[in-house]
Amino acid sequence: MIARTSAAAVVVSLGLASGCGDNEPPPCGDGYHVCDGQIRDPEGRALVLRGVNLAGAHKHAPYTDDFTPAHYAQLHTWGFRTLRFLISWAAIEPAPGTYDDAYLDWVAARMQWAHDAGLVVILDMHQDVYGEGFGFGGAPRWTCDAAHYAAFVPREPWLLNYADSHVLACFDHLWTDDELQGSFARMWRHVAARLATEPAIIGFDPINEPHWGTHPVAAFERERLQPFYDRVIREVRAHVPWIVFAEPSASRNLGFASQLAPFAIDNVVYAPHMYDPGAEVSGEFDAVRRENLLATATDLRADAERLGVPLWIGEYGGIGTSPQIGAYMDAAYDGAAAAFAGTMYWAFDKGGGYGLLDPDGDEVTPLVDAIVRPYPARIAGAPTAWEYDEAARRLTVAWAPDPEVTAPTVIVTPARVYPGGVTVDCGGCTHEIADGEVRIEPIAGATATVTITPR
Repeated sequence: MIARTSAAAVVVSLGLASGCGDNEPPPCGDGYHVCDGQIRDPEGRALVLRGVNLAGAHKHAPYTDDFTPAHYAQLHTWGFRTLRFLISWAAIEPAPGTYDDAYLDWVAARMQWAHDAGLVVILDMHQDVYGEGFGFGGAPRWTCDAAHYAAFVPREPWLLNYADSHVLACFDHLWTDDELQGSFARMWRHVAARLATEPAIIGFDPINEPHWGTHPVAAFERERLQPFYDRVIREVRAHVPWIVFAEPSASRNLGFASQLAPFAIDNVVYAPHMYDPGAEVSGEFDAVRRENLLATATDLRADAERLGVPLWIGEYGGIGTSPQIGAYMDAAYDGAAAAFAGTMYWAFDKGGGYGLLDPDGDEVTPLVDAIVRPYPARIAGAPTAWEYDEAARRLTVAWAPDPEVTAPTVIVTPARVYPGGVTVDCGGCTHEIADGEVRIEPIAGATATVTITPR
């Protein structure tokens, strides 16, 4: 990747109290849960869910891929610990009320692979340009009037298709037709019932990049999207208490402020996406775009704080062959560190401009180099700072220890970044280095600081 001329130093101070509330012993919930502005594991540790989307290949029939358990293990070796796993309404419910359990069996097998590889999973109900009737992925054809599909004329670049009146009509139908919404919610309930026992799954993203149709953008989230989420969440939680990774309207990607209101339910995460529009089109990325992307990350953190929930960036990514891919991905990492947010790269695919692998399945080396980084994965307390100096490969992490959390803090140190191993400076703490991780036993006191450098 292209190294920056100045050190990558991003320091955050989130002002979070130690533990899960001043008068509450942690953890605040059972299993994976949300507490005090952080996603937390069953031991009460704050999580940074960093990983990849898997996979764009799932968007279209047969909705599957040819990856193997070895690919899941490779992701762990690269330092990723999370999958945003794409599933499709069209794959699950090809006809009204008829569910394809063979497809869900295929998904379940991959959930076991993820668990075996040490990965946790957020299920993403993906859509692009509404669905299959328009030649994209998401909703099955039966969910909208076939006349809209027949009259549709595709455009390039593909994002322009969202402005087509027939696409907008199908979105309007989804947001206003009670029976269709019921079908969507019941479909999610079936998924939850079938996959409830899969230990890798910790959460779900109800719908990817929800588009407002013809409804006023400023009113869409509160008047249509949020009630839709409430309905889906009720159905899912009839079977399993997964964390909700709730996306704002797709208009947030265009710079419109999110109008989501604080949720009345618990265990919700704000899950926007973060791309640079210019880099998406041209692959170009410069200092001005870097500052804009960092500002976007700050704005997304402000959204999450207004909602009183953690921030998790469900998609970011870039054109792997761009000469500026290193600078672009570096800015995404720094922005996420400043916001103490997990990030999910788009995507673990074979081929395509953003794919981590080429069509033959070999890694796109400049891209992989650009996104494989050290980071704090599980923190035994309230995180206060995360700073990475790329030139020196020096990672510094600080937190306020929570005496009620007895599990170790885990910092991911990929061998790709530290081929000769690491040196740990933690003021004499007890720690273990193994499997591309530094595991630090609980530290007493008001603050803890750990610095990782190459050996």
